[in-house]
Amino acid sequence: MTAPVQQAPVTMPAEWARHERTWMAFPPPNATFGGDDSPTLAAARRAWAAVAVTVARHEPVTLVAGPGQSAIARELVGAAVHVIEVPLDDAWLRDSGPTFVHDGAGRLAAVDWVFNGWGAQSWARWEQDARLGAWVAGLAGAPVTPSSLVNEGGGLHVDGEGTVLLTETVQLDPARNPGLTKADVEAEIHARLGTTTAIWLPRGLTRDYDAFGTRGHVDIVATFLRPGVVAVHDQTDPGHPDFAVTRELRELLADATDARGRRLKVVPVPAPTVLEADGGPTDWSYINHYVANGVVVLCAFDDPHDAVAADILARAYPGRTVELVDARDIFAHGGGIHCITQQQPSGAPADATQE
Repeated sequence: MTAPVQQAPVTMPAEWARHERTWMAFPPPNATFGGDDSPTLAAARRAWAAVAVTVARHEPVTLVAGPGQSAIARELVGAAVHVIEVPLDDAWLRDSGPTFVHDGAGRLAAVDWVFNGWGAQSWARWEQDARLGAWVAGLAGAPVTPSSLVNEGGGLHVDGEGTVLLTETVQLDPARNPGLTKADVEAEIHARLGTTTAIWLPRGLTRDYDAFGTRGHVDIVATFLRPGVVAVHDQTDPGHPDFAVTRELRELLADATDARGRRLKVVPVPAPTVLEADGGPTDWSYINHYVANGVVVLCAFDDPHDAVAADILARAYPGRTVELVDARDIFAHGGGIHCITQQQPSGAPADATQE
């Protein structure tokens, strides 16, 4: 990889910084969701719409729909959500869309990673989605910096103070970035996001390596709650394959220090009690929530731990409402609420405190 040319200092605000809007995509008929008249596509569209409508109660939402699909999208989301038609292949805008940052003057800018269908997976199509980052950035009025790194927004989390979480099986995936080292990846990530310290997790949740998985996105297993504090998925059942995985990750993060030299405080968030769904071990996770203006939009699973997770996040984000949205029809297709949303931070610089 060619050494990145840094034209001006940039920063990626933490997700809890003030947003201008949220971007989402409307599920199209494809190998993931099913055909036009399939019940799986209809269920996915209802689930995506429920998230869009919930977020729209707190900040503007733009929903990108494929050509000819805006009418059905508007029927589901109503007038509160802005719908625009743009060619697309799938509906995981966290991954195919841009990563928004601030330039050196605090103005909105965007990073356009290379998108190749989560490591050129056999079922994926990405001819249109590979262009989606630049298209969305243009619609947002943000100047774009292209990156040569194959990467997705779900593969990173930042604390807004220089620290980024990454996963070895994502950024170092031979089907994404063959031959690159951690140092190569860190150089590009830091240049594009303004971070200085990367904390690497060795892997993600077990189910994320099955068909329709991402091979280890961090946003389903760990996220910053505020600088110096990280929430971690906690599978407590020894019979589940993520029991050992989550203990390894908890220990690693508890020993890690961030860009400010702080030892991380780890907050375990219990996994749902359901151990199997959709033909395999669950990867249902409350970590995959979305923090928007005045709200935490939390995955719900009709599970006793829904209330436990809501209480943990209410205490982590004082002053924000926690709204639960059923995410089972999202996870059935390979992700959660965080995976289908992408924040556009306000153009002015935001401080590190939560709203």
